[in-house]
This record gives sequence, C-alpha cells and structure tokens, in this order.
Amino acid sequence: MPADLSLITQHSGIQPELAIAAIPEDEREWVEQAPNVWFRPLFLNTVTGGWCNMLRVRRSGVLSRHIHPGAVFGYVVKGTWRYLEHDWIASEGKFVYEPPGEIHTLVVEANGPSDEMITFFNVSGAMVYVDEQGRQTGYEDVFTKIEMCRAHYIKAGLGADFVSSFIR
Repeated sequence: MPADLSLITQHSGIQPELAIAAIPEDEREWVEQAPNVWFRPLFLNTVTGGWCNMLRVRRSGVLSRHIHPGAVFGYVVKGTWRYLEHDWIASEGKFVYEPPGEIHTLVVEANGPSDEMITFFNVSGAMVYVDEQGRQTGYEDVFTKIEMCRAHYIKAGLGADFVSSFIR
C-alpha cells in the first residue's frame, strides 16, 4: 500500500485485512462450545453484529434447535450434517443457505469416534436457541462469541488479547 494510503488507514480506525489459516495448526485456537463441539473464529464484526467461523463436531447427535434473524451461509469442509426439518444432507463441498426466521435443528451423524464435521459459517446477526415450542432457551451474538473466545484463550494460555486478531 502506498505510504499516503497507509496513513489514512492507520488514522481512520479502519482495521487491516485479515488472511489466516481457517483450520489452525494449534488446537488451542478451537473454542469449546459444548462437549465435542468447537468453533474457530475467523472474523468477528462488531459493527454489523455478524461473524464467520469454522464449526467442528466430533460426535453424533442433535446439536441445537435455533433461529437466526439474519441470513446464514455455510460451506461444508469435511463430514456431513443435516437439519431435522429438511430432507437434504449437507456433505463435503456443499454450500448451504439458511433464510432468516427459519427454525432448524442441526444434527450430526458421525460413524465413528474419529469422524468429524467441519463447516464454515457466515452468520448475519444473532443465533437464538429455542425449544420444541419455539420458546427462547439461549442466545449468541458477536459479543457473546467474543467473550466466549476471550475466556477460552485465557484458559488455553493464549491470552485475552488473542481474540482481538479476529475483531473488525
């Protein structure tokens, strides 16, 4: 970048571009969300409230019933998963679009203990967990994700500021 543009970027508060390994070599960068369920933050947008992450699951079972007020886009890197509410299976190489306002229940069917599912998700806005009657049971947004990452990275020895590298 020419020096004059570099100064503009530096003094305007614009965060620099980000180019990182989506699947890290250091296992400590995966944040545990539930037993055998982790996410790897890639981009945490505090301006629009969205985030991008890799979701990794190493077990069979129902992960969550949830709804998003914004669109969600996914790309399956490894393994398979599905939603109870649909008859399609998201398998390696498939793109997934989740429309805003749809309730869906994510299910992973691993065939063995070494099987895992890894999917890239781009989430626009919050994620609201709901029960079978549609009542809210939990909530995640970019700020709860940041706090979850911060707590994990402190415990993992990477430090509280490690999460800052993903915040834009």
